[in-house]
Amino acid sequence: MSIKVILLDIDGTLTNSEKIITPRTKEALMKAQAAGIRLAVVSARTENGLARFGRWLDFEHHHGILIACNGALIKDMETGDVLVDKSMPAQLGSEILEHLKKFNVIPLVADGEYMYTNDVFSGMLHLKNEDGSIREWNVIEYESRSNEYILCEKKDLAEYFKNIPLPKILVAGEPDYMHEIAEEMAGPFKETTSNGFTADFYYEFNPRGVDKAKAIETAYKKIGITPDEMMSFGDRENDIPMLKYCKYGIAMGNAVQAAKDAAFDITLDNNHDGIAESIYKYIPELKD
Repeated sequence: MSIKVILLDIDGTLTNSEKIITPRTKEALMKAQAAGIRLAVVSARTENGLARFGRWLDFEHHHGILIACNGALIKDMETGDVLVDKSMPAQLGSEILEHLKKFNVIPLVADGEYMYTNDVFSGMLHLKNEDGSIREWNVIEYESRSNEYILCEKKDLAEYFKNIPLPKILVAGEPDYMHEIAEEMAGPFKETTSNGFTADFYYEFNPRGVDKAKAIETAYKKIGITPDEMMSFGDRENDIPMLKYCKYGIAMGNAVQAAKDAAFDITLDNNHDGIAESIYKYIPELKD
């Protein structure tokens, strides 16, 4: 068997539109682990946000790895060992949070069991459905519930985090507005951070030099697993380094065009078990 690792983005990839892992996809992944293939979830989400997916896939018994914050934090769930922790300096994080005060955006910062923001009641965004209609969606509620955080308000996040290194800063806002201000918002920090959109309404600041491909190399080079032995799945721009790094970089059918262009192959979308489809295509012995 040539594939030794399967790497999984979460939103729009491992989970369907209802934010669950479908039974067929889970079955394929569990079969892969039983055959000795290692799994990792690789996401812009924080460690808290990834841990439950690791539990669902039994990472604790198979050396499953969490690669969080686009690669700023790497943890082996079986041993509990933190393999990488590349938080940005506290001063830089504080400067970003101070700069964000100029814009009509929602900064969200996780630390420990808490997610911090300015106003826990100001999280409503207006997002387009596939049919063009508009729905109201509470981004603060979603982030806290889906990532298992307790919410906490701080009037001045820049002041509160001036002595606390951060693996990432998440910024949410109305999609059209976010794209209008992205260049101005990121401008002062282009040389000191890695940043970009992870959804039309999400923009993230990460430590400089952090990306999914570099994190994957760090996690697996020590145990002798090469990119030619890796399969990865993703759907967004921040997945492109990972898709290019792995020999079998698979874009979901629902992926943005840039991710599809970077991929080795394109599978079905996340609502139609695209992950399982590709696993059985390239590792047919698991289908039996």
